[in-house]
Amino acid sequence: MYTNVQSYQVLQRDANNMARVQTANDEVLELSVGGPYTIGDAHDVLVGDLWVLAGQSNMEGIGDLLDEEKPSPFVHSFQSREQWAQAEEPLHWLEESPRLVHHILQGRERVEDMPERDSLRVKGAGLGLTFAKERYARTGVPIGLIPSAHGGTSMQQWDPQLRDQGGASLYGSLCERVKAVGGKVAGILWYQGESDCNTEDVPLYQQRMRTLIQSLRIDLASANLPFYYVQIGRLISEESPDGWNGIRGAQCALQHELPGIAMVSAIDLELDDLIHISTQGLKRLGRRLANVVDGQRTPDILSVNLDPVQARIHITYRPVRGGLHASGRPAGFSLRTEDERELPRIYKTTLDGDTVTLHLNDDPLPAATYLWYGWGLNPYCNITDGTDAAIPAFGPWKLEL
Repeated sequence: MYTNVQSYQVLQRDANNMARVQTANDEVLELSVGGPYTIGDAHDVLVGDLWVLAGQSNMEGIGDLLDEEKPSPFVHSFQSREQWAQAEEPLHWLEESPRLVHHILQGRERVEDMPERDSLRVKGAGLGLTFAKERYARTGVPIGLIPSAHGGTSMQQWDPQLRDQGGASLYGSLCERVKAVGGKVAGILWYQGESDCNTEDVPLYQQRMRTLIQSLRIDLASANLPFYYVQIGRLISEESPDGWNGIRGAQCALQHELPGIAMVSAIDLELDDLIHISTQGLKRLGRRLANVVDGQRTPDILSVNLDPVQARIHITYRPVRGGLHASGRPAGFSLRTEDERELPRIYKTTLDGDTVTLHLNDDPLPAATYLWYGWGLNPYCNITDGTDAAIPAFGPWKLEL
């Protein structure tokens, strides 16, 4: 039951596609999916689905504000200032948040007075608005976004054990924002991991993610709360690739561990700087996340078979919709030794339906040979299926020789 509804608020529909609002004179209104509705002084109220946007900077959105996604009257946002409005880029204005954590992370000791918005801001496009518009176009169900990300943050900073700090912690702030809009959401969209690409945090990442998902399902009182996340993309740097390979591998493994979760890949998307997905890439990523909500999972490896007679490796994926495709020469696969030294054996990569075939020269492979896709900080990968679902980075996959 909703009370104190704001203008532009999106009310989470229940299992019967309804929302209930108690008015100031104790009248109970039953509203069906859609709108806009006027409830007392509140106008442009919608009934639909609420989605949380959480993680670090690639979810916060650092894309150039050029050809960014345009607003829709059926997509609203619970702004950082905790007022509902029609959603428009940028979605995150963290300096406006009344939650202390966003100020602490920006080097301030207290919540400052709300500043004037920077009219000259040139960065801030994200994936959330495209995701929401795509969901509305497919279903006719309005979408409310709850932007809750903060750039540069690690899994330790998202620790659910900090929930009792409330708005002084990221996890507590997320939960409080959900509570402020009625306590129920349709699901979580998550993009994080770059800040954990180090030797100390990589081994802990998978368990930390499991804990985060399970805690959100408990604290938001939704045992099967959908949780969809992005495998981290690329970095232009001279640092060791081990951490990035490790986080991508942990994210690949996680998708098979819990029900109600799914991963999409960003390994093929262009950047707007050294680490942040471009505006156009974020739009593609938003559509990929909309696809997994529809049950269209990212292609995953079904089998890897080495044919020593023909010197070929066949990698078959499921599910694949419309076959595997690449713009130009298919790229991204490599063979490596146990210490990750590349073996120059692949001279051609071909795609046929749901199968990638690596054509090898006649040089014998070492006993310990490992298959990778998207090895390193800045790999060039370009294979997707017919719905633009990118195959994820993976490795090391030991070949059976």
